[in-house]
Order: sequence, then C-alpha cells, then structure tokens
Amino acid sequence: MSQDSQHGKWTVSSSEDEDDQLPPSSSNPPQVSNLGSLSSPVETKVDTTYVEVKPEPSPIPALVVGSEARQQATKNQAYPIKYESSPSLAGKRKLEAADGSGWALSDSDDDEDAKKNNPPPAMTVPSSKRKKVVNERPPSPHGRVYYIDEPDDFFESSVPCQDDMFRFYLNKVTGLDKKYNSGALHIRDILSPLFGTLKESVQLNYCFDLAWMVQQYPPEFRDRPVLIVHGDKREAKARLVQQAQPFPHIRLCQAKLDIAFGTHHTKMMLLWYEEGFRVVILTSNLIRADWYQKTQGMWMSPLFPRLPKDSSDTCGESPTFFKRDLLEYLASYRAPELEEWIQRIKEHDLSETRVYLVGSTPGRYVGPDMERWGHLRLRKLLYEHTKCIPDEERWPVVGQFSSIGSMGVDKTKWLAGEFQRTLTTVGKSSLRPNPPVHLLYPSVEDVRMSLEGYPAGGSLPYSIQTAQKQLWLHSYFHRWQADSTGRTHAMPHIKTYMRASPDFTQLAWFLVTSANLSKAAWGALEKNNTQVMVRSYELGILYVPSAFNMKTFPVRKNPFPVSSSSSGFPVPFDLPPIRYTSKDQPWIWNIPYSQAPDTHGNVWVPS
Repeated sequence: MSQDSQHGKWTVSSSEDEDDQLPPSSSNPPQVSNLGSLSSPVETKVDTTYVEVKPEPSPIPALVVGSEARQQATKNQAYPIKYESSPSLAGKRKLEAADGSGWALSDSDDDEDAKKNNPPPAMTVPSSKRKKVVNERPPSPHGRVYYIDEPDDFFESSVPCQDDMFRFYLNKVTGLDKKYNSGALHIRDILSPLFGTLKESVQLNYCFDLAWMVQQYPPEFRDRPVLIVHGDKREAKARLVQQAQPFPHIRLCQAKLDIAFGTHHTKMMLLWYEEGFRVVILTSNLIRADWYQKTQGMWMSPLFPRLPKDSSDTCGESPTFFKRDLLEYLASYRAPELEEWIQRIKEHDLSETRVYLVGSTPGRYVGPDMERWGHLRLRKLLYEHTKCIPDEERWPVVGQFSSIGSMGVDKTKWLAGEFQRTLTTVGKSSLRPNPPVHLLYPSVEDVRMSLEGYPAGGSLPYSIQTAQKQLWLHSYFHRWQADSTGRTHAMPHIKTYMRASPDFTQLAWFLVTSANLSKAAWGALEKNNTQVMVRSYELGILYVPSAFNMKTFPVRKNPFPVSSSSSGFPVPFDLPPIRYTSKDQPWIWNIPYSQAPDTHGNVWVPS
C-alpha cells in the first residue's frame, strides 16, 4: 500500500500489527551514494552519473554484534554506491583503508520496534550511464575514507578539575575546536593510569568491538582481566565469542533477557584499582564510531577508597544510597560472574557519592517492587528528594534522546498518560500540572549537515513504520542545537531529561541515562496500573539540588573551556530548545534522502 505523507511517498505493510512482524533473514545491498564536492548545501537534485555495484549477498561484518535490527542496519550500509564525481569535502582523510577489521554501527537500541518493523521499501535508482566496480566492502558505513586523523594532542590525558562537584562530562569529539574538548574525556582518558593503577575491570554495554576496546587500555593494563556483560543471543553471541578468542584475559557474561524485544542497553564501567574502585556510567557503546564524532555523556565517580577490614556491609553508604542501589542493580543479573564484584563493592567506601542511580531491569513488578525500576523509580526519587517550586506549571520538561519507540495512537496511551506524570513530579505536590514538554530529536537537516553526514542517522533508529503511526508525537519535537558546547554538528547519542525554569536558567533536576524514549526502556503500566513491565536493562544518574545543598541548579552559560572557576550545571545543548518549523522533519533512518548531499557529498538511499 503506497501512501503520501509529510515524509514523502513510501510503502507500508498491509499488516496493521507490527508486533508480529520480524525482519527477513536477508536484504538487498544498500545504496549510499557519493555526490562528490559540495561548495554549499542546496536543496536541489544533483544530475550525475551512477556507478553500479553488482548485487551479491551482504555478509554481516564479523565485529558487528547485538540485535537483529542493528545487523540489518549494518547490511544496509555495507555497500555504498559511489557517484562518478570530484573528491568529497570530507576533509583531510586517511588514504589507506582502515585496518580491515570492518566497522560497527551504533545501536538501534529500541528493539521493541526495530525487530518488529517490516523492512524498508526498495528505492529505485535513477537510470543513467552505469559502470560496474569491484564489489568490496568498505571499512565503514561512510565509505572507504571515513575516519580523519585526530590531532597529536587529542589523546593527551588529563585529570578533571578536582573541585568539579557534578562529575558530569562530555566525550571528546574529533574535528572540534580544541577548547570544546578541554575538560571532555575520551575512553583512553578514562582508562588512563592518571586515574589509578588498574587491576581488573567490567564493561557492561550493548555493542562491542573487542579488538578496538582492548587497544583503548594503556599498554601496561592491556592484559588485565576484563569481564564483558552483554545481551547477545544465538548468532550474535557466537560472533562476540569469536571476537573474544584472541584475548584470553576477556571473559563473557550474558545478561538474561526473558521478555521479548528487550535489550541489554546499560553502559557502565567498573574499575578496580590498587588504590580503590571507580564507577563510570555513560552513553557510549564500545565501538570507535561512538567515541568519534557523536555527542555522548558520562558520570565518573570519585575514587572510592577501601574500607577498613571487618567493616560491616552497611559501611561506606552515601546519603543517596548509591551503594545499596548499585549492589541491588548488579544482583538483578543473577550472574555468578558478578558475585566477586558485588563483594568488592561492599568492601569500598562510596559515601562521597551525591547522585542517585536510576536503573531498569527486565521483569513484571507488582506492589512496592513497581518503584524499584524504570520511570516509576524516577518518579519516586523526584517525589522524595525534590522540592515544590512556585509556578511549577510554567517549568517545562525537556527530554532528549537518540531513538524512539512506539508511543501508541495518541499521547494519552503512554507519553502523557504515565511518563509525563513521572517527569512532572516535583516534591510532594498534589498538583497535576500540564507544563510544556520539549522533546529534542535531530531533524533531517541536522543529520545532513553533521560531521558524519547522513551515516550519523544510522545511530538514530526511528523507523517509518513507527513514525507513520504516531504523527501526533512530532508536534513535540525540537532541533538538536549545541553551539554552547561546540557540538551542534556532532549528532547526539547521549540521552538526557530535565525540568527547567521558564527562562531556562535553572534546573529542578537533571538525568543522564542510556534510556531512550520507549516503553521498553522505561516500563509501562499494566493490569489497571497494578503492574509495571520493563523489557530492557538501562542505567542512568539523577542529579537533584538537595543532594548538593542547593535549591536549583543554575545552568552554566559557557561549559567550555572547563576551568576551576566554572560554575553551574553543564547542559550539553542550547537552551531554550528550538521548535521544528513546518519545513523540519524528524530523521527517519529507513527512508531515502536524495534531494541534497550531506557534508561528505553523499545521499542516503536505503534498500
């Protein structure tokens, strides 16, 4: 059935129930085309000659592990069709191909929808003079010459300011002015000896390139034991096992995913040093693309010292009960491999922590357990630890994410029905205000003009099958703009939620998390609100002013460069958000964009 909509013309399945639709086992090669040099972006068609790649089966690159949806997305970008034209404007690029290990696409992390959706429609390429080229898989979704060389000082490790009370950091981004990476962190910084003498570590994540990950550890720590906690099953698990074979110091631990369409989406590092213990909760997958030209965030704990011997298990607790909640979260895995880490955490003093842990774990919960996980956990924390604010109905809710699940046929089904109630909870107020809700999600133009170009949209997996069922949601959307942090053109993979004052100079609370806008991540009420069902593992950090002896958080106007005199909370994007105009459309990853080239001279034509 063909339809015309604000997204253009597309074909949808005749089935109205996407719950029963699983992707097929194979797909056609994708068509990501290079339009060559671009002097200025214009919304016009480019008349040029196509080069045809002979269709052949598209093997999944060996290092790509995770969901079927992400593997499907990987197939759809593994064979770009290049145009015959002048060199692209990608900048100074490596002339040689990458190391041949392949590439990994960042996560299509809302599997509840990604696995269920039908494959996107085939796009007919305009007929023109065609010339066959050698069918050879490029080293990245961007084509053969993707990664640019970072400057010599990019990986210079530095310890963040000692008086940084919030301990919230953005990732370094290749291609930015140096000042916008001052105070930001790369994975090599996190694992640097400057933070401690590493003995062992745990990496909990969604997507892994183990060979790349090992290289991010300093040489002196590169053979120290690492436990990988993942959610891969069947073929994806087999590929991850194959990745780990060259590294005898790596062990694997599979997270239990007993509810359909759930994922292990948590991203956390546990780092055990000779000097103590540290926790890092972040938004980046363990693949190079996630640490390259995307906006990501993290909370890094202080170094937790070891408790005196014979201390009780209740010692070393923080005012925010972070230790108890972290132990409870790890225990929810029911994994013997994590038992020794649970014991190690009990032996350390986490009392300096000033943030709250907000996690999701798969299950159906009733009674008091309903408030342990997901958005009801967030609601409880906001109810107990924030204070009522004057004119609270004028304080907007801001949500920012990189993937969107199915919200239902109208806003009352979940977004306004239960999730908005959580986000608008402030203290013990009995009011049920209806404040403005601003949702930040990149537009097509944001993606087109990004540092990565259209392939950045591979990490923004909002599908046409989901979008066409909830056009009402798009009235909430605002552009991604981050001039204050220099990251307007670094597409967000970070996820943040907050409550801002009417003039956007103060925050009532702030959350950084792995959880996107989906019921799978946050949970959904069932059985007349007597039960909550959560599909996925997620983890985030909640900041509330009372834990810092403040009434509200002032928003830091200029987060970069970071200095010891910096004050206020470093929101990663510009406030107030900019609402979509009538010409703006949300990025939808599985429909073509061929009217204008991106910053690399490419168009996006999925098949």
